[in-house]
Amino acid sequence: MSLNGALAVASRSLEIFSASVQVSSNNIANANTKGFVRDAVSLTPAGSYQTGSLLVGSGVLAVGVRQQLDTYLESRIHAANGDAASSTIKSATWQRLEATLGELGDEDLSTALNDFVASLQTLTGAPDSAGQRQITLQETQALVSHITSLRGKVDDLRTTLNDQLTSQVDEANRLINQIVNLNPKISALEANGLNQSDAGALRVERLNAINRLSELIPVKAIERPSGQVDLYSGSEYIILDGYTQNLEVTPATDGTFGVLNVQTTITKASVTNGGGEIQGTIESRDSILGGFTKQLDQLASGLIYEANRIHSQGEGLTGYSTVTGTYQVADANAALNTSAAGLNFPVQHGSFTIKVRNLTSGETTESKISIDLDGLGTDTTLNDVVASLNAVGQVSAQVTADGQLQINAAAGYELRFGADSSGFLATLGINTLFTGTDSGNIAVNQVVAQNQNLLATGKGGGAGDSSNVALLAKVLTVASSQLNGLSISQFQDNLIAGVGQSSAAEQAVEKGFTGFRDSLLTQREQVSGVSLDEETLNILNLQRTYQASARIISVVDELFNTLLNI
Repeated sequence: MSLNGALAVASRSLEIFSASVQVSSNNIANANTKGFVRDAVSLTPAGSYQTGSLLVGSGVLAVGVRQQLDTYLESRIHAANGDAASSTIKSATWQRLEATLGELGDEDLSTALNDFVASLQTLTGAPDSAGQRQITLQETQALVSHITSLRGKVDDLRTTLNDQLTSQVDEANRLINQIVNLNPKISALEANGLNQSDAGALRVERLNAINRLSELIPVKAIERPSGQVDLYSGSEYIILDGYTQNLEVTPATDGTFGVLNVQTTITKASVTNGGGEIQGTIESRDSILGGFTKQLDQLASGLIYEANRIHSQGEGLTGYSTVTGTYQVADANAALNTSAAGLNFPVQHGSFTIKVRNLTSGETTESKISIDLDGLGTDTTLNDVVASLNAVGQVSAQVTADGQLQINAAAGYELRFGADSSGFLATLGINTLFTGTDSGNIAVNQVVAQNQNLLATGKGGGAGDSSNVALLAKVLTVASSQLNGLSISQFQDNLIAGVGQSSAAEQAVEKGFTGFRDSLLTQREQVSGVSLDEETLNILNLQRTYQASARIISVVDELFNTLLNI
């Protein structure tokens, strides 16, 4: 090799090792930068050439500055991000639901139910006590208030998740747009750059955006040769060769509750399968909280129906001059056990008794009203019941414009009820304790609340008769068709236990997902992270190499001077 060749090799080596020192310095400076990917200068031997009988190398070439990134590991991290983020949202929701139930305190649902039953048990000993009747009604109202308050709190949690979902979609769209804007910048910079080096800072920015997006929705990133990335969520494209679609929220309903769903703006496809905060939020709102609401509704429905079945067959200290049912019938000409009737609770084949009492003489006459629902011949409709009631002396009945049954006693008479084997009275809301159908609308029957004498404590045995309130005091232990054959106590215990077990299970799942994600991040740190010790040693090595190259230049300079002085 000529002296000129040696000088050129050493000179190029100085430039390359100087760039390598700069890359290492940049790595050290970004050691604490979140998501930073370590850069490295890729070196390769330069080509050889022949000089005389010798084949001599021409030094080293820098083929680019490349990020130290394992793309397969990144794809695994993206999937793990979604699983961990979804589970974290669901675990937090279960814990908030547990806190809302407050089963470890003295203002929980269990306490409210027990206080209600305790007041009934106390009333059994003094059914004619005005004070105890009032206390019982107060405890009944307290139970209703607790159930409706609990329902309201859960609905508030669902509303919060709706708001959270909107924020998540907005963030996802910002990240998508950020990636779209970075794609051409990276492509242009790398196309014009020396030796196809990576656009390090821009790639880090894009990688961080993709990582955060993978925590919101399932993401699969595929890099094109141009340096741009295509993004998919499941089978749906998000960014594809210059085409982009964002996310949008769409209104829907879950029963009576308004919810928001998420879909892509162009293909209108859901992106909530496969993990991510958005999926976790929707599942928390609909499956966790919505599922709890459905069970709470079922519990309230069982309480309403079973308590009303008992209460409607009893008598208070006074009877009714007129009574209007609290439930509507959609079609008064439809059989009472068909869907066309539109009743919320079941009516069975059987009968009930209406008692007409003369207020002057005290004489009482009883009439049996049959409810024929055996499927043989013509089944009973509400209009049939009205006709049967109108056939009873001193009684008139009608179906109101709202589809409710109204029964009136003639002047000087009052009405009482009993022996209902059909459930007709409870289902139509005649002589009942509760109104409503679920946890959202359960209430104390205002007719009874405003006249405590209508609280049905007995079965016609006089003011001291407590036989009916004794049955009411056992309402929590009655097997209910509304609760799949369970009693109210059993169903409530299962409901509360289910929340606790599901919360513990989700916390265990969250721990597993986050642990797996963290292990992948540790692997990533080993591949892509900055080691200060390693970079320091690299700089020291580059310093010695630089010194050696500089020494070559110094020697060549001395040789040139020697030649010039000959």
